[in-house]
Amino acid sequence: MPGFVIRWLINAVALLLISQVIRGIEVDGVVAALAAAAVLGVFNAVLRPILLILTLPLTIVTLGLFALVLNGFMLYLVGSVVKGFSVHGFWSAVFGAILLSLVSGVANAFINDRGRIEIVDAQPHAR
Repeated sequence: MPGFVIRWLINAVALLLISQVIRGIEVDGVVAALAAAAVLGVFNAVLRPILLILTLPLTIVTLGLFALVLNGFMLYLVGSVVKGFSVHGFWSAVFGAILLSLVSGVANAFINDRGRIEIVDAQPHAR
């Protein structure tokens, strides 16, 4: 459970930073960022798998690039639901989703469910 909270906080901070980098994404404060990160997590857990299945042919035809559009749509959808968090424009949503995916991927790779940082050794040492 602590790992979930840590990753949630990291995503909220990432949303705050992304709003400073990308014009078109606005976060009114820490509470809005925390709410947006929570709602995005729920949407990604519930709604995104359904949309991925429905758009699978389009994703295959575009060699996976449509998944970026879908991620941007999810971020845009969160912007329309959460007060204090807004996303204006298609490209802002897509680029914001790309940056957020990178941050979230790194957080998920290094922080386990107990909240500890894991270091994976790619080359095990011979004994």
